[in-house]
Amino acid sequence: MMGGSPEPTAGRGAALSPSPSSRSTARRPARDGGAGSALDSAVRAYLGHLAVERGLAANTLSSYRRDLRRYAQVQAGRGREEVGEVSEEDVRAFLVGLREGDEDHPPLSAGSAARALVAVRGLHRFALREGLAAGDPAHDVKPPTPPRRLPKAISLEDVERLLAAAAGPSGDPGTARGLRDRALLELLYGSGARISEAVGLDVDDLDLRDGFARVAGKGGKARVVPMGDYAREAVDAYLVRARPELAGAGRGGPALFLNARGGRLSRQGAWMVLRAAADRAQLSEVSPHTLRHSFATHLLDGGADVRVVQELLGHASVTTTQVYTLVTVQLLREVYATSHPRARN
Repeated sequence: MMGGSPEPTAGRGAALSPSPSSRSTARRPARDGGAGSALDSAVRAYLGHLAVERGLAANTLSSYRRDLRRYAQVQAGRGREEVGEVSEEDVRAFLVGLREGDEDHPPLSAGSAARALVAVRGLHRFALREGLAAGDPAHDVKPPTPPRRLPKAISLEDVERLLAAAAGPSGDPGTARGLRDRALLELLYGSGARISEAVGLDVDDLDLRDGFARVAGKGGKARVVPMGDYAREAVDAYLVRARPELAGAGRGGPALFLNARGGRLSRQGAWMVLRAAADRAQLSEVSPHTLRHSFATHLLDGGADVRVVQELLGHASVTTTQVYTLVTVQLLREVYATSHPRARN
């Protein structure tokens, strides 16, 4: 039974030599990731919990599934048939293996290994809570600390070049797709929304009179974000002059941003819009988060409180937002170094 409490094992040798009774009641997991084992069943139950009760996004679930499949395979190789048999040493060995790699997997960076360990820690917390294990062997295993990477933001001048370059595939900003592209990029920079949040908007989510939009963030958490005058004007122009034309190619629907076939613009489609505008503006290293990072950095440079920016970005913790304050400190340091007469010898 998956929720049983096996006898404690002294180490790998004990786990690889089960008693005759356990040999008769449990089948040793296969080398393909513990298929059919109690540990594998616990992984499936946890993934189901994340999908149904936590509402994790499909991409996040896919990452968890991949990491936990590898985890189950490694533990099967160490003779662990049930989640309750895994020890802290087993979890640490898994983490070491991620960093070192093997013949089937390249070594993972600190950030990727930390992400995998988050999935493992979640699995063991779930198993403890559901009575599938008597303890949590991953509780004291800390993830490696990745090198701090500052968000990539571009200057206000570059933002204006990027927005001016939003012209649709024909290069004419007055076309339906040109108006859509300008509205999309103005909204991303004017609200700090993620690309996935922007393409998920419906027309009814907008309040153009008061300049607000209601977006659905990570985990289905909704928040209200402001829209500046430029974004409101661009979105209004798109709704009046462009969206009806795009909608005519499809069956109609509530989506705000439409593709050429009249359906909802996808995240990949929005990324292509951003990429094309960046190419026309001759800007390199532009990512899907560039306008969001620039939105946060420029607010803080303008004196906004970090907790206000936290709310606007939809961060659960202010710690996540505080990384942007490092960008502004770096800017202050550069200004000081180039302007103060005693900053340099």
